[in-house]
Amino acid sequence: MGKSKLQRFADNRLAPNVIEPGKPLYQTIRGNWHVSYFHNFNPIVLELACGRGEYTVAFAEKYPDKNFIGVDIKGARIWKGSQICLRKGLQNAAFLRIQIQQIENFFASGEVSEIWLIHPDPRPKEGDQRRRLTHPRFLNHYRNIGKPGMWFHLRTDNAGLFHYTLEMLQNEPITDLAYTNNLYESPLLADHLDITGQPIRTKYEELFTLQGHTIHYLRCRLW
Repeated sequence: MGKSKLQRFADNRLAPNVIEPGKPLYQTIRGNWHVSYFHNFNPIVLELACGRGEYTVAFAEKYPDKNFIGVDIKGARIWKGSQICLRKGLQNAAFLRIQIQQIENFFASGEVSEIWLIHPDPRPKEGDQRRRLTHPRFLNHYRNIGKPGMWFHLRTDNAGLFHYTLEMLQNEPITDLAYTNNLYESPLLADHLDITGQPIRTKYEELFTLQGHTIHYLRCRLW
């Protein structure tokens, strides 16, 4: 049986790799990730709406010369990734518990080198467009914290969100766009392999693929 939410919240309060309200770095981390947390100047990569942080964990293990931060508001979910990173001794991984729309309050201009958005809530209702994490207002947030030419990645099982995002990107200053409607049949899958060479999958993606959903993926540079 898994730990209760209350116990996970208690673990997060003690975990040095979780930055959340009530901790000192929560108020001062903006613009100071390299110096105050990672103690190096390696590139910073974000996994937004990270859930259990499967990409943060896998990439931190695979790329020790980069720093990875999983961002999500759900403390009971990021607990999983946090605990795995602690057990593995991954010093180049952290978790930040905030709403994504607050992202500019926690990262300074030019502080981020790459963003991954993995199976975000598709917000399929027409009135929810502004809450989609690939709406232009969110893309602008990402651009404001990123280095020029920052890589942006989206992986989703939701065809509606995927094609909506491609449509939004037509009006954005991007370059190097590449995409596929079936990631597991594409050479772009090479971007998604863990240290053992196996594809990184989230818990929900395993359910999606069993239901017959294909996985859509795109990457581009935001300018």
